[in-house]
Amino acid sequence: MPLHKGPEEPDERPLSVNPFYGEANPVGGMTEAPPKHRLPDTPLSPSTAYQLVHDELMLDGNSRLNLATFVTTWMEPQAGILMGECRDKNMIDKDEYPRTAELERRCVAMLADLWNAPDPSAAVGCSTTGSSEACMLAGMALKRRWAQRNADRYPAHDVRPNLVMGVNVQVCWDKFCNFWEVEARQVPMEGDRFHLDPQAAAALCDENTIGVVGVLGSTFDGSYEPIAELCAALDELQERTGLDVPVHVDGASGAMVAPFLDEDLVWDFRLPRVVSINTSGHKYGLVYPGVGWALWRDRASLPEELVFRVNYLGGDMPTFALNFSRPGAQVVAQYYTFLRLGREGYRAVQQTTREVALGISERVAALGDFRLLTRGDELPVFAFTTLPEVTAYDVFDVSRRLRENGWLVPAYTFPANREDLSVLRVVCRNGFSADLGELFVEDLSRVLPELRRQPRPFTQDKGAATGFHH
Repeated sequence: MPLHKGPEEPDERPLSVNPFYGEANPVGGMTEAPPKHRLPDTPLSPSTAYQLVHDELMLDGNSRLNLATFVTTWMEPQAGILMGECRDKNMIDKDEYPRTAELERRCVAMLADLWNAPDPSAAVGCSTTGSSEACMLAGMALKRRWAQRNADRYPAHDVRPNLVMGVNVQVCWDKFCNFWEVEARQVPMEGDRFHLDPQAAAALCDENTIGVVGVLGSTFDGSYEPIAELCAALDELQERTGLDVPVHVDGASGAMVAPFLDEDLVWDFRLPRVVSINTSGHKYGLVYPGVGWALWRDRASLPEELVFRVNYLGGDMPTFALNFSRPGAQVVAQYYTFLRLGREGYRAVQQTTREVALGISERVAALGDFRLLTRGDELPVFAFTTLPEVTAYDVFDVSRRLRENGWLVPAYTFPANREDLSVLRVVCRNGFSADLGELFVEDLSRVLPELRRQPRPFTQDKGAATGFHH
């Protein structure tokens, strides 16, 4: 065993230590409350900082009991590990993270095949931070293609492009029209039709229409819009007027449900008029937020001048996005989920989710106080309202009482022309099991006797009570 001698002269140089390397002033961390709206003057120990943030977040709702959100709230531990390994990778750095870029490319190819692109190898697409960005990109492409076709008269002060859609579209389409100076032409609801009507949509089109948006899975009630009938109505319009109006399918949810459960439903690139499709990987794509996808049927559908190019392994990598820096973790998780489940796995997951929705909606209808608007037989989502004879309470009272048991169920009023209709909506996702569904119905049944004894509905300001339903 060798003996070691100390240095001839002690090294008394001051040592620079990163404050993250250890606890700093732990006593101060235990006795001084840090400010909430300005940076603290001194560091806290990591354990103290963690506990302060952790304790406040406990007041959030339980995401697994959130029946308002479409967003994935459960993934396998292995997916979480992969995401942790990739959260520091910036998706824009294609040349630095070439394998992450390759996984993104493979996901686009898989979706092009899933959505029946005529030539999947010719389809183009990209990942996004969610469907909102994907819709913005699709809208930009529609507007630019229209502008190219109308270069002889646009821009001009008396020419304004417009986009036709149902009043039930997600709010991102209103944002697109506002941000990109496009007139939003919306088809209102009528009677028991809670989404776009093909003939009414075609009637709103003119020479300034950049496209029509069809929604495969409305957030208001979970119903599919009739995409094939919409395309047929636009085909007839072209025969009569010569107007060639493209269709974008907002498949935020349904584009990852219909291919597995409704294979005979024609809504995708099999329809020649469909030029682009988007979906949310973080909804029924079964990935934690946030990742979306935007695909165009071929290169001609995405104007070249909208595409930027970056160096990728000494070559050329085209990119199309609003965001620049974002983590690669969600893209990697999407590829993992595609590999993990395959077509049969996705079919099993989505079928189970639909069966849960159908089972719960049937039990809700059997309670005798409610009328179903949808059953969950398209998206695994159903909406319901109180029967006309129920006058002691309304859907807002039900939502408030369910929240006491931890259930987050949105109550909201429909848009024009059905502002008279207020509903509750339940979104069933992977991880919301039949057992949890049974507990939900039991809790709903438990609050009904007290609600029935109310003298009147207690919600005065329904606008303030309305849950955000997207």
